[in-house]
Amino acid sequence: MPLYECVFIARNDVTQQQVDAIADQITAVLAEQGGEVKKREYWGLRGLAYKIKKNRKGHYMLLGIDATPAAMQEAERQLGLNEDVLREMTLRIEAIDEAPSAILARRGDDRERERGFRGPRPPGRFSSGRRDRGDEREEFRARPRDEIEPSMGEAE
Repeated sequence: MPLYECVFIARNDVTQQQVDAIADQITAVLAEQGGEVKKREYWGLRGLAYKIKKNRKGHYMLLGIDATPAAMQEAERQLGLNEDVLREMTLRIEAIDEAPSAILARRGDDRERERGFRGPRPPGRFSSGRRDRGDEREEFRARPRDEIEPSMGEAE
Protein backbone atom coordinates (compact mmCIF):
# COMPACT_ATOMS: atom_id res chain seq x y z
CA MET A 1 0.00 0.00 0.00
CA PRO A 2 1.17 3.57 -0.62
CA LEU A 3 2.50 5.70 2.21
CA TYR A 4 1.25 9.19 3.07
CA GLU A 5 2.03 12.05 5.43
CA CYS A 6 -0.93 14.08 6.57
CA VAL A 7 -0.64 17.32 8.54
CA PHE A 8 -3.72 19.04 9.86
CA ILE A 9 -4.22 22.24 11.82
CA ALA A 10 -6.99 22.42 14.44
CA ARG A 11 -8.49 25.59 15.91
CA ASN A 12 -6.62 27.17 18.81
CA ASP A 13 -9.59 27.07 21.20
CA VAL A 14 -9.77 23.25 21.25
CA THR A 15 -7.69 21.27 23.73
CA GLN A 16 -4.86 18.88 22.98
CA GLN A 17 -7.14 16.00 23.96
CA GLN A 18 -9.67 17.10 21.33
CA VAL A 19 -6.90 17.20 18.72
CA ASP A 20 -5.92 13.67 19.75
CA ALA A 21 -9.60 12.67 19.39
CA ILE A 22 -9.60 13.99 15.80
CA ALA A 23 -6.49 11.91 15.08
CA ASP A 24 -8.18 8.87 16.69
CA GLN A 25 -11.20 9.42 14.45
CA ILE A 26 -8.97 9.42 11.34
CA THR A 27 -7.18 6.30 12.62
CA ALA A 28 -10.55 4.55 13.00
CA VAL A 29 -11.65 5.57 9.48
CA LEU A 30 -8.40 4.22 8.04
CA ALA A 31 -8.60 0.99 10.08
CA GLU A 32 -12.09 0.29 8.70
CA GLN A 33 -10.67 0.32 5.19
CA GLY A 34 -7.50 -1.65 5.94
CA GLY A 35 -5.09 1.24 6.53
CA GLU A 36 -3.02 2.11 9.55
CA VAL A 37 -1.34 5.11 11.17
CA LYS A 38 2.36 4.31 11.64
CA LYS A 39 3.55 7.65 12.99
CA ARG A 40 1.79 10.30 15.05
CA GLU A 41 3.33 13.57 16.24
CA TYR A 42 1.70 16.47 18.05
CA TRP A 43 3.64 19.64 17.18
CA GLY A 44 1.83 21.88 19.62
CA LEU A 45 0.06 25.21 19.44
CA ARG A 46 1.89 27.32 16.86
CA GLY A 47 1.32 30.68 15.22
CA LEU A 48 -0.12 30.79 11.71
CA ALA A 49 1.43 32.83 8.91
CA TYR A 50 -1.93 34.50 8.31
CA LYS A 51 -5.41 34.42 9.81
CA ILE A 52 -7.49 31.37 8.90
CA LYS A 53 -11.17 31.63 9.81
CA LYS A 54 -10.34 34.37 12.36
CA ASN A 55 -7.66 32.21 14.06
CA ARG A 56 -4.07 33.35 14.56
CA LYS A 57 -2.84 30.08 16.12
CA GLY A 58 -3.54 26.41 15.62
CA HIS A 59 -2.74 22.93 16.94
CA TYR A 60 -0.56 21.04 14.45
CA MET A 61 -0.64 17.22 14.13
CA LEU A 62 1.39 14.99 11.78
CA LEU A 63 0.24 11.50 10.82
CA GLY A 64 2.34 8.93 8.93
CA ILE A 65 -0.16 6.69 7.16
CA ASP A 66 -0.04 3.36 5.29
CA ALA A 67 -3.37 3.05 3.44
CA THR A 68 -5.07 2.62 0.09
CA PRO A 69 -5.92 5.70 -1.97
CA ALA A 70 -9.65 5.14 -1.34
CA ALA A 71 -9.05 5.08 2.43
CA MET A 72 -7.02 8.30 2.20
CA GLN A 73 -9.79 10.00 0.25
CA GLU A 74 -12.26 9.12 2.99
CA ALA A 75 -9.85 10.35 5.70
CA GLU A 76 -9.38 13.66 3.86
CA ARG A 77 -13.14 13.97 3.48
CA GLN A 78 -13.64 13.42 7.22
CA LEU A 79 -11.01 16.06 8.03
CA GLY A 80 -12.71 18.49 5.66
CA LEU A 81 -16.08 17.95 7.37
CA ASN A 82 -14.72 18.49 10.88
CA GLU A 83 -15.40 22.06 12.00
CA ASP A 84 -12.38 22.10 14.32
CA VAL A 85 -9.92 21.45 11.45
CA LEU A 86 -8.75 24.66 9.77
CA ARG A 87 -6.45 23.15 7.12
CA GLU A 88 -5.29 19.71 6.03
CA MET A 89 -2.56 18.61 3.63
CA THR A 90 -1.70 15.08 2.54
CA LEU A 91 1.38 14.08 0.56
CA ARG A 92 2.35 10.71 -0.88
CA ILE A 93 5.84 9.72 0.24
CA GLU A 94 8.31 6.90 -0.46
CA ALA A 95 9.03 5.91 3.16
CA ILE A 96 7.87 6.93 6.63
CA ASP A 97 10.81 8.22 8.65
CA GLU A 98 10.71 6.79 12.18
CA ALA A 99 12.93 9.58 13.56
CA PRO A 100 11.28 12.71 14.96
CA SER A 101 10.35 15.28 12.32
CA ALA A 102 12.35 18.45 11.81
CA ILE A 103 9.81 20.43 13.87
CA LEU A 104 10.23 18.23 16.96
CA ALA A 105 14.00 17.91 16.49
CA ARG A 106 14.38 21.70 16.41
CA ARG A 107 12.19 22.11 19.51
CA GLY A 108 14.45 19.69 21.42
CA ASP A 109 17.57 21.65 20.40
CA ASP A 110 16.04 24.88 21.70
CA ARG A 111 15.36 23.37 25.12
CA GLU A 112 18.82 21.84 25.45
CA ARG A 113 20.67 24.98 24.44
CA GLU A 114 20.84 27.55 27.19
CA ARG A 115 22.07 31.08 26.75
CA GLY A 116 25.06 31.74 28.94
CA PHE A 117 26.40 35.03 30.25
CA ARG A 118 28.02 36.90 27.39
CA GLY A 119 29.83 39.45 29.50
CA PRO A 120 29.31 43.17 29.94
CA ARG A 121 28.24 45.30 26.99
CA PRO A 122 30.92 47.53 25.50
CA PRO A 123 30.62 51.17 26.55
CA GLY A 124 28.66 53.44 24.25
CA ARG A 125 27.21 50.61 22.16
CA PHE A 126 23.64 51.69 22.71
CA SER A 127 24.16 55.46 22.82
CA SER A 128 22.14 57.88 20.73
CA GLY A 129 24.96 58.34 18.24
CA ARG A 130 25.79 61.90 19.21
CA ARG A 131 29.23 62.43 20.55
CA ASP A 132 29.63 64.17 23.87
CA ARG A 133 30.97 67.52 22.69
CA GLY A 134 30.16 69.45 25.81
CA ASP A 135 29.56 73.18 25.49
CA GLU A 136 32.42 73.87 23.06
CA ARG A 137 30.21 74.37 20.01
CA GLU A 138 29.11 77.95 19.33
CA GLU A 139 25.38 77.24 19.31
CA PHE A 140 25.54 75.82 22.83
CA ARG A 141 27.78 78.46 24.35
CA ALA A 142 26.13 80.78 26.82
CA ARG A 143 25.59 84.19 25.30
CA PRO A 144 24.50 87.39 26.97
CA ARG A 145 20.76 88.07 26.67
CA ASP A 146 21.44 91.30 24.72
CA GLU A 147 22.85 89.31 21.81
CA ILE A 148 19.92 86.93 21.66
CA GLU A 149 17.02 89.43 21.70
CA PRO A 150 17.54 93.14 21.74
CA SER A 151 15.46 95.06 24.20
CA MET A 152 12.35 96.92 23.05
CA GLY A 153 13.87 100.32 23.88
CA GLU A 154 16.75 99.91 21.44
CA ALA A 155 14.49 99.03 18.52
CA GLU A 156 13.05 102.58 18.38
